[in-house]
Amino acid sequence: MIEPRRSAPAPAWPAAVELADAAAARAGVVTRSAVGAELGRVLARFEATWGAGRGPDRSMLQAIAHAGNTILVAVPAAEIGTDVSVLGATLGFLGWEKGLHLHSHMNAVDPSVRGRGIGVALKLRQRALCLERGIDEMRWTYDPLIRRNAHMNLVRLGAEVAAFRPDFYGRLDDRISGADRSDRFEVRWRLDSPRTRRALAGRPQPDWSSHGGLALVADFEQVRADAPAEAARLRERAHESFAALDAARLRPEVGATGDYVFTNDDPDREAS
Repeated sequence: MIEPRRSAPAPAWPAAVELADAAAARAGVVTRSAVGAELGRVLARFEATWGAGRGPDRSMLQAIAHAGNTILVAVPAAEIGTDVSVLGATLGFLGWEKGLHLHSHMNAVDPSVRGRGIGVALKLRQRALCLERGIDEMRWTYDPLIRRNAHMNLVRLGAEVAAFRPDFYGRLDDRISGADRSDRFEVRWRLDSPRTRRALAGRPQPDWSSHGGLALVADFEQVRADAPAEAARLRERAHESFAALDAARLRPEVGATGDYVFTNDDPDREAS
């Protein structure tokens, strides 16, 4: 039998558990590790979101879970037992490029219950589990043109953009992206940083100094479905803007209008 080796929990861990519990309660769910037959339901949730064959198969999920990585589910708080509905699921695995971290790769929520905060509740459960195990950073990627995701990641959670990754996954041809280019922002979430504590406490962001920016359409996914040529134009314009950020030593933040502001301010600064 392999004996586990674990780092000491971070001091922020108990408060992180309370925060995750509270977020789940507000969303009307329980968030926890997937068990037994729920791995099949996790796979079904991923396939319902991205399409059949667009994620790991059942055996890969089993191996990832067995290795101790986070495969979490959000299930209705009112349901008990083993035959429960999986309303949301998330998958994360450890990485060590530029420091040990959890890479949170997939996060899917049933469309019928979106807007309840289930995605945030799953991220907060991942955060609590990381801090319990002495891991103080999570990373993931998101499409920078999806306005609601930008707000959730940078404002509500307090993650920050670490890099622009042009066409990171190649052509996906999945249910969400279709033939669109897979440009992504990679974000890092320093789990107990001043920035994260500010965001999770609901304190206001600072008024970021601006060295340019980019306006976001309200619903890029709808534009992509209804007007692909316009979506491609918006993608190209954004690509040019984001590709210049590193050379200028700027990063994007979400400003008061919900659009991107390019700034070199300290990411941990508080509002005046």
